[in-house]
Amino acid sequence: MKKVTTLFLKIAVILLGVPVLALCIFLVPEIGNVTAELLPEFAYIKYLVSIIFYASAIPFYFALYQAFKLLRYIDNNKAFSQVSVNALKKIKYCAITISCLHVLVLPLFYLFAEKDDAPGVIFVGLVVPFASMVIAVFAAVLQKLLQEAIDIKSENDLTV
Repeated sequence: MKKVTTLFLKIAVILLGVPVLALCIFLVPEIGNVTAELLPEFAYIKYLVSIIFYASAIPFYFALYQAFKLLRYIDNNKAFSQVSVNALKKIKYCAITISCLHVLVLPLFYLFAEKDDAPGVIFVGLVVPFASMVIAVFAAVLQKLLQEAIDIKSENDLTV
């Protein structure tokens, strides 16, 4: 049963990467072009936006890789080990990095909302940083719980 659930989660991790890859290929250049149209006096902003979005894809895929490794540790009965704690720590740092990078792009969402007179666009721009911070907090909580469980396990091993 455990192998089936981790297999399902591994497939889900892989499938999470596909839409982000599609967004990087198709949507990021379009966002760059829209930004260049919004701010024609700052033509270089197109490249800055593309760099920020592509740079945020790197920690995203690294976090997916760490999640995949974490699922392998669970399969190999190494869930309560220091390598699992390290994987959660890396996931936390990746989520914080993604959130910080997307906060840098928020002024562009504001400019777009002003130009298009659509204030809801700002909330759309807040989705990714907020979701990333939720993931970072969740990973931090899991990391702390797992570290405490490992400490209790090692303490019990020493007393026996």
